[in-house]
Amino acid sequence: MSYTAFHGLQKVGGGTLAELAVFLRNRPQGEVLVFDDATGGQVDVDVRVQEEAARDREKSESRARGRPRLGVIAREVTLLPRHWDWLNSQPGGASVALRKLVEQARRVSGDRDRVRAAQEAAFRFMSATAGNLPGFEEALRALFAYDWRRFSTIVASWPEDIRDYAIKLAFADQDVSPA
Repeated sequence: MSYTAFHGLQKVGGGTLAELAVFLRNRPQGEVLVFDDATGGQVDVDVRVQEEAARDREKSESRARGRPRLGVIAREVTLLPRHWDWLNSQPGGASVALRKLVEQARRVSGDRDRVRAAQEAAFRFMSATAGNLPGFEEALRALFAYDWRRFSTIVASWPEDIRDYAIKLAFADQDVSPA
């Protein structure tokens, strides 16, 4: 997981939460906004407990159920009895059937899901940082129309770090360069 930190309209850092916690330790709280690079969501970083939380996460991950070496994670799924009956009757059982269904759904709607996730990430970031910048609403329209050319034209006058990060979030699946 990676994160990006902004002070006002300028990017001031990036990396893991633990790396940013070291950077933020010497700055007054509230001056720096930290964003999740995957979701565009704003993240609160408590520098006092970040290192301890990282150690606890490592311990819990090492004791995780399932097949951690393969990346398998055990979670709860709630289904109706008829769904369990069908899953259990499939070759390989419920787990294999669920994995196959998920992979098939990802193939069918993968591109659409990636675009939607990118739009939502960019929207979250832009709402937190760019709401007062010129063309904000028009940029949102271009974002949700998935029109990179129009979007990049509208945000061209924005501060470089805000513009570049918004483009990176919104159009990560395309080979685009900042305006």
